[in-house]
Amino acid sequence: MPIILAIETSSEMASCALLRGDQVHSRESSGVRTHSQSVLPMIQELLAEAGIALADVDAIAYGAGPGSFTGVRTACGIAQGLGFGAAKPLLPIVTLDAMALACRQQHGAGAVLAVLDARMNEVYWAQYRFDGEAPLAVLPPVLSAPEGVQPAAVDGALAACGNGFAAYAEALSGLACAAGAHAALMPHAVQIAQLGRIAFAAGQGVTAAAAQPLYLRNKVAYTKAEREEMKAGGAGA
Repeated sequence: MPIILAIETSSEMASCALLRGDQVHSRESSGVRTHSQSVLPMIQELLAEAGIALADVDAIAYGAGPGSFTGVRTACGIAQGLGFGAAKPLLPIVTLDAMALACRQQHGAGAVLAVLDARMNEVYWAQYRFDGEAPLAVLPPVLSAPEGVQPAAVDGALAACGNGFAAYAEALSGLACAAGAHAALMPHAVQIAQLGRIAFAAGQGVTAAAAQPLYLRNKVAYTKAEREEMKAGGAGA
């Protein structure tokens, strides 16, 4: 199985992970201002612990966003530097995808609404279902006001996760899933690595030069008609 190194710095916690065979080892460091200084030492620790060099890694996955602008740039930039130096492909992974996978792993969720605080009274959010190992987007990642979070109907329970439910508790309280939301669940390099392995197997690696962060603020919001169409499609699926 391929060896995947993963970097995630889109929130106040930086994390790195090394997925090798069936085992994944990780490191964490809190404090958004120290991400750029903490990531490389954590990577060095993981490689030393596994007894391998960067040259032995098959690909480098990173949390591409959405998230903190500085954070997603940090993850992308460090991944690019390592990718250039070691001639390794990069695997951009959506942070909300990683949250959905963690919610399934930790809480057995079959359908997940992931909501991240985007500051400025806005949130990043997406809705997922599972048909196998990887999350499938029912409603793809988008930026909106908290009141704009409108999940599609699902058969069974819809689990919710992300710090958006803590930051905008009142605005999101009308959602049926809000009361049991796992607000402390955030993007982590462990799930970035696991999704990276799936992406690597699917041939989705990119060159270091082609790697980019995902900035949803640069994306025009879906129209109401487009959202209704996606919701209808998700319900039908």
